Order: sequence, then C-alpha cells, then structure tokens
Amino acid sequence: MDAYKTVNDVLVNLINEVWVLEGKAIITGEFQDLTNNDMHVIEAIGKGGGDNMSSIAKRLNITVGTLTSSINRLVKKNYVERFRSEEDRRIVLVKLLDKGVRAFDHHAEYHRRMTEAVLAKLKEEEIPVLVKTLAGFSEFFREYRTYTSSDDSPPVRRA
Repeated sequence: MDAYKTVNDVLVNLINEVWVLEGKAIITGEFQDLTNNDMHVIEAIGKGGGDNMSSIAKRLNITVGTLTSSINRLVKKNYVERFRSEEDRRIVLVKLLDKGVRAFDHHAEYHRRMTEAVLAKLKEEEIPVLVKTLAGFSEFFREYRTYTSSDDSPPVRRA
C-alpha cells in the first residue's frame, strides 16, 4: 500500500473512530444525559468565571443561534448557568455549574488518558515528528475553514 493511501485511510478512520468512541467513553454514568456535542460545548465554556456567547461560539466555529440551542439544553440539565454581565447588562455570560465542572473534568481526563496512550508508544525523539505532523493536520483544518467557495480549496504546503 502506498504512503498516500495509508495516510488517507488512517486519517479518515481515526476521525470517525475518535468521534464515535469519545462519545461512548465520556457519555457514561452521571453524564448519560449529555451528547458528544454537549460535552464539547462544556469544554469550550471552560472552568472560568463566565464567558460571552459570541466567544464560545467562535471557539466552536458555530453560530450564536446554534450555541443558544445547546446552552438552553445544558441550562435545563443543570450543567450551565446564564447570567448578565455586571459591566454591561446587554451581554449574556455563560458559566459551568458544579455538575458542568464535573463533566468538564471527566472529559479532560479522557483526553489526558488518550494523549498519554499515544505518547507512551513513542520514543522521545519521535515526539517532535508527531507534534509537527499533528500541527500540520490542525493547520489544514484551520485554513480549510476559511474557504467559503466549494470551488476553492486551501493550498497544500510541503515542509
């Protein structure tokens, strides 16, 4: 099998498997009322003192309207609270409640274990190659997101 086909197969399967298996791994026990999307909204909110809807939507690369639907569900499930900024009452802030913080920590633990499992398979000198490869993968998706025309595609750069 040539390198292109191997890399393509691995990437496609990896993306699909991560999405499905992450949902199965983190939507357990106390958090069975969440979806994988809910968990990623919780992750984007973070454990800080509150952030505005626009900032959270931008981190998730979704519209504020789409985020509002997710936040409404998470508020009803007691993971999140919505409140107005003291400085500017027009601004709506979102913050994790205790249950949301527990979900955040549960998700972060899954990511920690996943990352450690990958790193444990590598020799110290192999880690920079993996980091460079994953950075390139991430850069591709960031650049691809900026293209709005279906006729255009981002340039492919070679190191």
